[in-house]
Amino acid sequence: MTSDAQAPVLVTRPQRRINPLTVLGLLLVALLAFWLIENAIRTPSAFLHLFLVGITVGSVYALIALGYSLVYGILELINFAHGDVFMLGAMMTVTLVGTFGLGAEGTSNTKTLALIVPMLLIAMAFCGILNTTIEFIAYRPLRGAPRLAPLITAIGVSFILQNVGLVWKGSAPVNIRSDILPSGKIFTIGDASYSWKKLIVLIVTVPTLILLVWLVQQTRQGKAMRAVAQDKDAAAVMGIDVNRTISFTFLIAGCLAGAAGVLYTLFATSVQFDTGFRLGLFAFTAAVLGGIGNLPGAVLGALVIGMVEQFNNGLDWHSPGGDWTSSIIFSILILILVFRPEGLLGERTPEGG
Repeated sequence: MTSDAQAPVLVTRPQRRINPLTVLGLLLVALLAFWLIENAIRTPSAFLHLFLVGITVGSVYALIALGYSLVYGILELINFAHGDVFMLGAMMTVTLVGTFGLGAEGTSNTKTLALIVPMLLIAMAFCGILNTTIEFIAYRPLRGAPRLAPLITAIGVSFILQNVGLVWKGSAPVNIRSDILPSGKIFTIGDASYSWKKLIVLIVTVPTLILLVWLVQQTRQGKAMRAVAQDKDAAAVMGIDVNRTISFTFLIAGCLAGAAGVLYTLFATSVQFDTGFRLGLFAFTAAVLGGIGNLPGAVLGALVIGMVEQFNNGLDWHSPGGDWTSSIIFSILILILVFRPEGLLGERTPEGG
């Protein structure tokens, strides 16, 4: 019968199901935005002050987070010892402050500014060599092992470095004078001010970040790093020394940790043997938030984490308080892994077989 053949075919479209996790994530983002806007309206000067401090602290976190991203990008290794390399760089800075006589009363700001560059070079060289040595001794022999082996090794190296810091400076916090960096105000908006102390951190951090991007994207060594990160075997066939390239990556990551150690110590004026563990996890969260292996993403994530920390510590209206800072930041880590594992600027890639 022709009537059956000519009957219209009903096309059913699949209905989109609402993911409860997505709804929960959007709700949390909306609540966070409302909380920030309400605090900005209630106390605009305090909000601006915390925003500026967050950028400064986030810039230091960015230097540490870039080290995580560089190593992960080339080896797919989460180097949990990286935060402790930063801690030893901070300890070295405390030693250099005493060696150069910056802890004495009446030290001029001119002398301090003149000695920042030598301190940076010494701390960067110290941490760069240390990080390269760790790669040669602990990670290189395990390069062909299952991923769990180097990960556990990285945790072990982290505890070793913490004990080195404990023996070196003791268990109590080590403090330096708070007026080593000049604290004069550059500008003031209401009750919020921006001082030279914060600007000096940015003056060092921003050119370092730009130089790193240029190194990775424009230089021959940077091209070798990207080639090794993409395919080690193919890079070796093309004549690239894989071991040297990986060691160079660890050297750069260590230098970044050393620079962060100098800036953090001069800005925060206090460091402890377990400082690297806590701040290293903050920086790792920043790297994951921005997209692990993505350099601009690591910087963006670090700035976000720095502002989250300062807003939570300093805002008055319905702020959980400083005791909750670590819990909030690690909750961000969990949420980003659940909702967007590739991070804010990363790209989702299929898993290799």
